Amino acid sequence: MSDNKDSRLVDSLLTFLAGAATGFILGILFAPASGKETRKKIKEQALKGQELAKEGYQKIAREAGRGAKVAKEKAEEGIEAIKEFLEKKKEEYTRKEPEFPEDLDTEK
Repeated sequence: MSDNKDSRLVDSLLTFLAGAATGFILGILFAPASGKETRKKIKEQALKGQELAKEGYQKIAREAGRGAKVAKEKAEEGIEAIKEFLEKKKEEYTRKEPEFPEDLDTEK
């Protein structure tokens, strides 16, 4: 019985040590990083986010600039069209002779 008891004790100790080693390794692999490493990772992520925001802003600014340029060109074209229309109407009205009844001279 002594051999059986010693064998079970050795098996139990080996199982315990194997479990402890496995737990230690898994703990090292999945444990949270130290505060210094965590702050470093947070800083890196913040810088990445800042770069993405900057790139997004620059892209939006370029698109807005293009849109403003197109709107300005269209507005200038519209203003030119209005000027031409008004000039044409002005010429039409200045070329016309006033329309008076013919008998206006005879009424005097």
